[in-house]
Amino acid sequence: MKRLLIIMSLAVLISSCKTDPKTTTKEWIYLFDGSSTEGWRAYNGEVLPPQWVIKNGALTFDTEKRLESDKQGGKDIIYAKEEFDNFELYLEWKLSEGGNSGVFYHLKEGYSSPPEIAPEYQLLDDLKWEEINNAVLKDWQKTAADYAMYIPDKNLKITKPAGEWNTSRIIFTPELVEHWLNGKKVLSFVPWSEDWKERKNKGKWKDYPNYGSSKTGFIGLQDHDSPLWFKNIKIKKLNQTPRDEQ
Repeated sequence: MKRLLIIMSLAVLISSCKTDPKTTTKEWIYLFDGSSTEGWRAYNGEVLPPQWVIKNGALTFDTEKRLESDKQGGKDIIYAKEEFDNFELYLEWKLSEGGNSGVFYHLKEGYSSPPEIAPEYQLLDDLKWEEINNAVLKDWQKTAADYAMYIPDKNLKITKPAGEWNTSRIIFTPELVEHWLNGKKVLSFVPWSEDWKERKNKGKWKDYPNYGSSKTGFIGLQDHDSPLWFKNIKIKKLNQTPRDEQ
């Protein structure tokens, strides 16, 4: 009986380790764990802009800091310790009403702005942005879109109001790219395919020849001069196309 209890206890322990993402330290690399901004700095810069701070365990763009230091927005940041090629990126985020941001990958420096070179997973307050800005957006400008390239499936997309935490995943391999939002896969595409090239050459990026051309690069976060919050930013290196799992 005692031996049986020991075996059962070990089984429970192993099961709990499999479900707790923080125990997968051999696979996941934490880019931001809530306690340090080590590795982060400005795009084309040397230090982290003063507007980006840690508050309540979240990497935050603090507009009050911006006002205090009399600086403008547009302080995009990168995780500069390592470049990544094939990966699964996970992060949690929330925006203020009318907020706008994005997540870049395969980002290279030396350009005037990240969108010129890097694909972007769009983050936006879909529910209030148009009302606040008195403007109408295209679907490729809304949350979870591959900005200006591919749009998410409206039937699968769960949009949360400003101030609530969302989860996003980007899975990249040369065979397939997937965008996930709040537990649902909302779009997928094949990078550098004929369809991809046609969209690039006919759309917003037609005058940006290097857009999306990099096979590896930094992870970046975009600032559009509105309050932002990120937490649990982690990445897993991949060697092949992942299975379609939640």
